[in-house]
Amino acid sequence: MALKILMLKRNIDSKKAELEELRKKDESFSVREAELEQAIQEAQTEEEQNTVKEEIEKFETEKQEHEESKSTLESEIEGLEADLEAEESKSPDIREVKKDRKERADNKMQTRTKFFGLNAQEQREFVAREDVKVFLERAREMGREQLSGISQKRGVTGADLTIPTVVLDLLRQNIMNYSKLTKRVRLRAVNGKARQTVMGAIPEAIWTEACAKLNELDFSFNQVEVDGYKVGGVVYICQATLEDSDLNLAYEIMEGMGASIGISVDKAILYGTGVKMPLGIVTRLAQTSEPDNYPATARPWQNLKSSNMKQISSKHGVELFQEIARASKAAKGKYSRGVKFWAMNESTYTDLLVEAMTFNANGAIVSSQNGTMPVIGGDIDVLPDEVISDGNIVGGYGDLYLLAERSGSEFARSDEYRFAEDQAAFKGSARYDGMPVIAEGFVAIGIDVTPATDATFLGDTANDTTLAALTVGAENLAPSFAPETLTYAITASAASDAITANPTQAKAKVMLSYDGKNYPNGSTIKWKADSKAHPLTITVQNGVSERTYTVNVTKSA
Repeated sequence: MALKILMLKRNIDSKKAELEELRKKDESFSVREAELEQAIQEAQTEEEQNTVKEEIEKFETEKQEHEESKSTLESEIEGLEADLEAEESKSPDIREVKKDRKERADNKMQTRTKFFGLNAQEQREFVAREDVKVFLERAREMGREQLSGISQKRGVTGADLTIPTVVLDLLRQNIMNYSKLTKRVRLRAVNGKARQTVMGAIPEAIWTEACAKLNELDFSFNQVEVDGYKVGGVVYICQATLEDSDLNLAYEIMEGMGASIGISVDKAILYGTGVKMPLGIVTRLAQTSEPDNYPATARPWQNLKSSNMKQISSKHGVELFQEIARASKAAKGKYSRGVKFWAMNESTYTDLLVEAMTFNANGAIVSSQNGTMPVIGGDIDVLPDEVISDGNIVGGYGDLYLLAERSGSEFARSDEYRFAEDQAAFKGSARYDGMPVIAEGFVAIGIDVTPATDATFLGDTANDTTLAALTVGAENLAPSFAPETLTYAITASAASDAITANPTQAKAKVMLSYDGKNYPNGSTIKWKADSKAHPLTITVQNGVSERTYTVNVTKSA
């Protein structure tokens, strides 16, 4: 029996040595992948793009074979370790069995766990960091509190957790896995509210004699001010995972947060309103007049709606792509690196794929599209229907959009959780702002539809401070009530009136104030009868937000 155990251990060690050699190649694949990403950006001509495409296909094949080899070895090691455990269970030396079993468990986790590209050593170092340990342990505590019924009130003190920098770095990678467009735009990390300098106009260099004095070039620079608005999502983590390994818990956190935030960032890059979120590409193109909040230091505003928002008629085959090409010429890439992207949903992509189909020399059906826009070039990014609707294509030179990423992401326990599913709810957030700094670098195209100018964002119910209705007895408000209108006037006919303010969100708090006194919502207030206008204020509080409506009340003497 001892000889069989010895042979199994020898085989396991040999397989692990082979696996370690394969893992040493992981870094080289990462380097090659980064080089290919750079090559994609730099490829200009169709020939260069085809060369890069061939290299990508070769790389993907080699990487797949590499991963399959690792997976095969991992399975073989697992099988051998199972055989070893069965043999060792027959051994009288229980202490040695327990020791080996623990080592195998550790190695098994290191072998089988895939954690955002980290190798086994990097994984151990990650979970061993003091800041990571504190973060994960507090996350567990928050989940246990929820499960036990402790601290289930809203606004629990100390519920928020600042995410360690090392976790943020991995989270950022995962957000970019789910966000297609963060890889296309110019992403800059900023601390706090800041101005970012961007090129305004680039003059031509001037030819002269070899030893002659160089001409002074008139460069102009503009600045855009970027803030950092919070975008977040809810992560539902199984209670069992809270008691699982640190790696599993960290993986679930970052996977859930990355998926939720990544999709929202893409929608904001295209259709963001610019209010408490980035200004989207299409939102800027759809502007017909300079907004009041347009930065004075930015490039001069211009109306681009008629020139850069195009509706084309549905054609077939070559004619369709001719129409797209004509519409795309409105996107000017003078100040860009010359790399374009095209965003659309699955339905639109499939329609284009069908129109690009043809027969090759062997009689097989092929498509000339293959993830890039035919003829005009540029990668196609397929986004969910919630981000972009059917028939809409948004594209241009991505580096002409500035996306600012701010520090200060947080992780917190949510107020509500999935009790029946045995899941704890956590919320994660990141902070971004952005805008197209050179808007003429983009175009919005609608195929048989008017290009959409906006998208529906989920309402910020946690901070919604609007009123759904406001009544002051039987008095007539001037103007008529509207949730976004904050100032009104009435000429009171009664000596006093009951005020009823219905907040849009039931959990919002409403407070009345008149003539230096505060009143609860629904109170009857006696008016000052001096023929002067006196303000009645209705303050709505929800979360960290507050809004005040004012009714100027005049009562005759």
